[in-house]
Amino acid sequence: MIFKRDNLKLGLILGLIGPLIGLVVIYFIKFPSYNFFEFLDYFIHDNRMITSFGSLSLLANVVLFTLYVNTHRDKTAKGIFLITLIYGIAILVLKVFNV
Repeated sequence: MIFKRDNLKLGLILGLIGPLIGLVVIYFIKFPSYNFFEFLDYFIHDNRMITSFGSLSLLANVVLFTLYVNTHRDKTAKGIFLITLIYGIAILVLKVFNV
């Protein structure tokens, strides 16, 4: 099974997909009346949403990271951690430079 592999590339891919799935779940739970592009526009331009929903979407990576660390698949966990840092920095930059 693909999730049992210990591979840096797998970690990078999972790290990219996790927060996107988290954001889509937030969209379906909190904003079902908006279309997805309106939700993304609102997300990008509202500082409170960037902080709260950006952090919540990163929780998907926390779960993945914990799973892979606890099963001693360290290469995959490194990839997930690296992408999580990149997402976190991107959220911070987006929040700081949002006008």
